[in-house]
Amino acid sequence: MAEAEQSYGLIASFKNTASFFHAAEKVRDAGYKKWDTYSSFPVHGMPEAQGQPRSKVPIFTFCGGITGFIIGTLMVWYMNYFDYPLIVGGKPFFSPIFPFPIMYELTILLSAFGTLGGMFITNLLPQHYNPLFNSAKFLEVSGDRLVIAIESRDPQYDPQATRSFLEEIGGTDIEEVNA
Repeated sequence: MAEAEQSYGLIASFKNTASFFHAAEKVRDAGYKKWDTYSSFPVHGMPEAQGQPRSKVPIFTFCGGITGFIIGTLMVWYMNYFDYPLIVGGKPFFSPIFPFPIMYELTILLSAFGTLGGMFITNLLPQHYNPLFNSAKFLEVSGDRLVIAIESRDPQYDPQATRSFLEEIGGTDIEEVNA
């Protein structure tokens, strides 16, 4: 006899953006922690409605930019002062003016790499598989479906109580997704 498949959680669809947004606020206020919203377009204010803190990606961007600026400055300083000192017209071996293009370009380049890396780290990417991909209704999110998924690993999750809660807040096509 095969083991029963473990439940990943419940998904519920919502008819429009306003009901979707307000349902997210209600899920947040109900105290659920392991849940997410899915739509094919960005919904303004959704991170706040979900109770998410400010993104940490700008910290990665800043660190990448500072690293690029310091590397660019040190690289030019080392090359001009130690590696190949060249006196041209009585100018000093190092000045912060002539390495500006290198400092600027490395700042921009490493800021972009920091942003990309920070996005991958904070979003836990790459994630090649999610049990939600097994649901035909969830796959319609790429079209016009707005979905809230509450995971079974949430401490507050109870299959019947969560299903009735999703119905109360306006969820339709509620479906249990297997892991």
